Amino acid sequence: MENSVVILKTIVENVERVIVGKRKAIELAVITLICNGHVLIEDVPGVGKTSLISSLAKSVSASFKRIQFTPDILPSDITGFSMYNQKTGEFEYRPGSVMSQLILADEINRTSPKTQASLLEVMEENQVTVDGITHKLPRPFMVLATQNPVEYLGTFPLPEAQLDRFFMKISIGYPTQGEESYILNRFQEKNPIDNLKSVATSEDIIRIQEEIKSIYVDKTLNDYIVDIVSSTRKNNDITLGSSPRGSIALFRAAQAWAFYNSRNFVTPEDIKCMVVPVLSHRIVLKQEAKLKRITSSDIIESIVEKIKVPVVDFDVKK
Repeated sequence: MENSVVILKTIVENVERVIVGKRKAIELAVITLICNGHVLIEDVPGVGKTSLISSLAKSVSASFKRIQFTPDILPSDITGFSMYNQKTGEFEYRPGSVMSQLILADEINRTSPKTQASLLEVMEENQVTVDGITHKLPRPFMVLATQNPVEYLGTFPLPEAQLDRFFMKISIGYPTQGEESYILNRFQEKNPIDNLKSVATSEDIIRIQEEIKSIYVDKTLNDYIVDIVSSTRKNNDITLGSSPRGSIALFRAAQAWAFYNSRNFVTPEDIKCMVVPVLSHRIVLKQEAKLKRITSSDIIESIVEKIKVPVVDFDVKK
């Protein structure tokens, strides 16, 4: 465990050589990776969404492809297609852009719903099916998508079914004045991402993905997670609450956060720390709540505050 935690911390520190002052966002992206999930980064242009993803990809020696989503991109560009080979007299599969370990889906909401839907099977089952033939994707596999929350012209909002397939939604935010000044100094001669080297292998990530599953979660904490998620289905400001997939994601994220912090058991604080990035994009607010400028994060936080935190005797496990 100790060696694996060192690897994760090294990845975070490596990405920090490019992304200044946003350690929590970097950590959440790494947590998503070791949970075998996908991350949606939603923020305004220019704050480093794409740079964060590219830096993470460079930090892990895995295959990486970038897909720039536009209105004219086709599903076959993503999943691949079959082409007839006149020499062999057979149809051959030509892999699409998704056949890689790490995928940057840049500005994912700029493509049509039909093309967005081509990612549903990919993100849920780590495979693509073309002409009735299923092709497995390499491991580890992760979709890292970006979108702009304030620009609506020419965009297609992601449907709930696809949002639910993202393990986390995170934002980066503007840097402080001091951080922005430091960014200017760091970028004075060239982009630091150009000199970034890999500090972990694909095998490291796959091993860690298995290791976090052994982190102990007390039954009372299982009930605590279910209480939080089920409360999103009863809230007066919410039209659509989180699915059971949200419960599973919160459970796994809490395990990963405990692991990242060198513990072999989950605490209520681990769950609280992960609840907003894991659940905020899985709920749909009522129009009245939106008019009051209430956010999904606000509601999730208020739900957590109202639920009694269980008391767990960790001495038994230790």
